[in-house]
Order: sequence, then C-alpha cells, then structure tokens
Amino acid sequence: MTAINIADLKNHLSDFLRRVEEGEVLVVAKRNVPFATIAPLPKRRVNQTKLGCLPHSVTVAGDLTEPAMPAADWDMHAE
Repeated sequence: MTAINIADLKNHLSDFLRRVEEGEVLVVAKRNVPFATIAPLPKRRVNQTKLGCLPHSVTVAGDLTEPAMPAADWDMHAE
C-alpha cells in the first residue's frame, strides 16, 4: 500500500488511477493522517459457458429454418 496526500492525488490523479488499475492499493491521507483507501475492483470473469456444451443440454423445438409464427399472423404486423 502506498500512502499519498490529497494534494499529490489531485496533481497526479491519472498516474495514481493507472497504478490502482494495475492492482495497487492507495491510502489517502489528509495532513499525513490516513482516512481512505482506493483499491481496484475485482476483475470481472469472462463468461465461458458454451450453449450445448453438455450432451442433451439443449432441445430445439420445431424447425430453425421456418418462421416462429404462422404466415397468416404476419399481416397483423403490417402497417
């Protein structure tokens, strides 16, 4: 952890935020008295779930090449 005073934080905010982004925790002090910390948020995990990765985990109802609704119902959507 790195302790910084408010004036230094204001003058070099982008540099300190870059350091936080890289994983460093900053302790903010007012007249050398610590009162807050700035810490990075936990990294977001990338969703690696793949549709149908397990056998029989997906069921397709109907034909994927046909419209989902009957052709007669298409007229009600026309303006």
